[in-house]
Amino acid sequence: MLEKTFLVLGALSAAISVALGAAAAHALAGLPPAAQSWFHTALQYQQFHALGLLAVGLVAGRKPSPWVAASGWLMVAGTLLFSGNLYLRSFGDFHALHAVTPFGGGAFMLGWLALAIGVATRR
Repeated sequence: MLEKTFLVLGALSAAISVALGAAAAHALAGLPPAAQSWFHTALQYQQFHALGLLAVGLVAGRKPSPWVAASGWLMVAGTLLFSGNLYLRSFGDFHALHAVTPFGGGAFMLGWLALAIGVATRR
């Protein structure tokens, strides 16, 4: 079940990032440089971790473990907290939640570490 969940979430996240990137090609021109930078950073991290979720899904199908499951959920949380917050900052000029951005980055790092542990500890 986790294999399918993370494969679907990874594919959806990748599709959303493509749509956001295409929309931004038109909408970013009028934004201040800082907002453009936030958006590009959010997009880059979302795309990278969409691929990470696909990897988690593939690993979950071959080597299911609680570590692998935690890895996927941490990457989802990172995408929402890190990329989501930067999208809000860039388009909505919404800065009230800027303090959660580092937690998203931490979730990304822990997600990759959990994946490494999950793969390394399975027989």
